[in-house]
Amino acid sequence: METKVFKKEMIEDLIHQAFEAQTRAYVPYSQFAVGAALLSRGGRIYQGCNIENASYTPTNCAERTAFFKAVSEGITEFDAIAIVGNKKFVPKGEGDYCPPCGVCRQVMREFCNPETFQIILAKSETEYHIYKLKELLPLGFGPEDLI
Repeated sequence: METKVFKKEMIEDLIHQAFEAQTRAYVPYSQFAVGAALLSRGGRIYQGCNIENASYTPTNCAERTAFFKAVSEGITEFDAIAIVGNKKFVPKGEGDYCPPCGVCRQVMREFCNPETFQIILAKSETEYHIYKLKELLPLGFGPEDLI
């Protein structure tokens, strides 16, 4: 399977939707808001934001929120995800890139081909880097390892 080449407009739309999702982040403790926009193989986009909890452990990342929303609707094949994040009151473009945590990378590995799944880390709609999952999770443990 080959890695899809996305038009600039699609990448910018994913990033825009990630920033939109970021506005809904529930982050009363860290004030670190993260948004994600997950592109399914069928072309539908699932947004996710991080959701904190006073007990910390039940906190859920934006990336996992997007994946779990999609999977709960029966969607299990994905092409890309855009991720944005920074302190809640940092203007767009002035923050830094926000890579996914290890747990989110492992969730991505469950559903995505590490050779083709693309992770877009963005500071703004025009400032971004694109990585393949295998670059951010080398030697990842996947479903085929249990066979």
